[in-house]
Amino acid sequence: MILIGMLDSPYVRRVAIGMKVLGLEYEHRPLSVFSDFDQVQAINPAVKVPTLVTSDGQVLMDSTLILAYLEALAQHAPRIRPEPARLRALCQTSYALAACDKAVQIVYERRLRPQEKQHQPWLDRIQLQLHGAWRQLEASLREEAPDCLSMAGITIAVVWSFAQQMVPDVMAAGDYPAVAALTALAERQPVFLATPMAG
Repeated sequence: MILIGMLDSPYVRRVAIGMKVLGLEYEHRPLSVFSDFDQVQAINPAVKVPTLVTSDGQVLMDSTLILAYLEALAQHAPRIRPEPARLRALCQTSYALAACDKAVQIVYERRLRPQEKQHQPWLDRIQLQLHGAWRQLEASLREEAPDCLSMAGITIAVVWSFAQQMVPDVMAAGDYPAVAALTALAERQPVFLATPMAG
C-alpha cells in the first residue's frame, strides 16, 4: 500500500501512525497538494490527501474512511468494543476532527489570503468553533481518556500537536490540560517519534 501526503498534515499523520499501530506495511510518498499538485493529481484526480493506494490499486481518501478500511484489513485489529465505549471513542474522535478542520481553516486563511483581505469576523467564528470542540473534548477526557494508541487517542494527539505548532497564539496548552497530557504521552511513544510532523 502507498500513503500519499505530507506528515505536516494532521490527517496524513493520523493515518501513518494508525497504520504503524495496526502493523501494516506501507510506502510513504510525502507529496504536497501545493508544490506537487501534478504528481498528486496523477494518482488522485481530486488532489486530496491523505490518499491511500491499496494493494490492488484502488484509491481511497479521507482519513476516517482510510482508517476504517485499515482496521478491517488488519488481522489483529481490535474487536468491536461494547457500544458505550465505542460510542465515546467515536464522539471523542469527531470533536478532535472538528477541531482539526477549524485549525486548518485558520492556517489557510492566514497563509493563503492576503492580510488585507482576511475577514476578522470569520476568523473569530472559526476560533469560537475551535475552542468549543476542545472544551467538549477536554470534558470528555476528564471523564475517561482513551488509550493514546487507540484511533481516538492518535487523532486527538495528532490534532493537538498540529494546532500547537501551527496556531499557537489561538490557544495555550494550559487551556486544555487533559488534552495536552494525552498528547504529551502519545508523542513519547515510538510510533509517534518515528512519524514526526515535520517528517
